[in-house]
Amino acid sequence: MLRSDDSFARSAWNALNRVLGAAGFRLLRLPALQPVEHGGRRYDYEMIAVPRYAPWLGDEPFQELARQIAGHTLVDRFRCLELYQLVREIRDVPGDIVEVGVWRGGTGAILAAAAARWKPESRVYLCDTFAGVVKATAHDSVYTGGEHADTSLDLVQGLVGRLGLRNVELLQGIFPDETGSRVRSGTIALAHVDVDVYQSALDVVSWVSERMPPGGILVFDDYGFRGCDGVTRLVHELRETGDWLYVYNLNGHAILTRRAGRHAPR
Repeated sequence: MLRSDDSFARSAWNALNRVLGAAGFRLLRLPALQPVEHGGRRYDYEMIAVPRYAPWLGDEPFQELARQIAGHTLVDRFRCLELYQLVREIRDVPGDIVEVGVWRGGTGAILAAAAARWKPESRVYLCDTFAGVVKATAHDSVYTGGEHADTSLDLVQGLVGRLGLRNVELLQGIFPDETGSRVRSGTIALAHVDVDVYQSALDVVSWVSERMPPGGILVFDDYGFRGCDGVTRLVHELRETGDWLYVYNLNGHAILTRRAGRHAPR
């Protein structure tokens, strides 16, 4: 590691920046990220940047879909591609797809388009208050309620219509309190949980868990994100139950797959 008080290192740094500058690039030092203490737990963070395989570049249907949902999601292309591909992975798992925390519908459209391609018999339920985050508690260090209200049911309906997605049902209200009963399916193969706060995510998981067969997948957005420590806490609690196979792939998703023999759906 280069030390700022090392004259040789500084000279090398400056020389390398001159070379890179000729090609329009420069080196930058990434800031150190301080750990966060909240609710008796410590959350550590690190900036990570590595070369990686980019399969989205060779998937034209996904590329076109990503262009059409621009402005309708805050989720980056890495997580969008993962959602798209996870639908392919659960194509033989019985059940429908639920997303809770839709915002402007971008990731919901990704899930529905993937379902149309690989799981055409399934329905995709997109659930949101369309009035912002609900159920913020002391488990959440940043969110207080009402954030991400810059959306509407009509906005998402418009996106779904433009994309010709006929497998979508939009449910407006607090999930599952107000809209869970409107999900007609008794089995859920995949649930995308993007609600930002602990209690809301816990209530979604409690509802989904009763309906998810072995091989079904829970995907949590914002896992490990600064300010979404309530979601991170919940994932850690679920991991400890032993009911789920846990994967964290450093992109902001936690993926939990229902283990065989664990709480079969009713």
